[in-house]
Amino acid sequence: MASVNRASRTFTVNPPPHIVVDYLKDFGHAEQWVPGTRTCERIDSGPVGEGAYWHNVSRMLGRTAELTYKLCELTDRTVVFVGANTSSTAVDTITVEPAGGGSTVTYEAELEMHGTARLLNPVVRLVFDKRAGETQRQLTTVLNALVTS
Repeated sequence: MASVNRASRTFTVNPPPHIVVDYLKDFGHAEQWVPGTRTCERIDSGPVGEGAYWHNVSRMLGRTAELTYKLCELTDRTVVFVGANTSSTAVDTITVEPAGGGSTVTYEAELEMHGTARLLNPVVRLVFDKRAGETQRQLTTVLNALVTS
């Protein structure tokens, strides 16, 4: 059975859910809020919606990883991205709920290593949890800076 690394953070931000979801649905913004992301470029065209794809280049543990991400679920309260390459599959689930005039954001990340990359799981698990905290801090800052009109 595969071992999946999981991390979850819940935090509150100032913008309302519709602004948060509208920003987060474009995974190209990951360059601004995902630690380690070097580039994240859309590789298809048209409006951003379920089925949209991005090419993501990140660094973790001194190594560069390239994943193709797909927007698999988009509702007015949920954004789910699945990224994959031959050695890993990542699932990012973001849930946004109203909280006063702002939002409560729950960010859940899963990373499953495949093949010999599974040998890295003990180290990846430590880095993954640390990175989740960094993601929360960066995402809070970026979301709070969004203009709410």
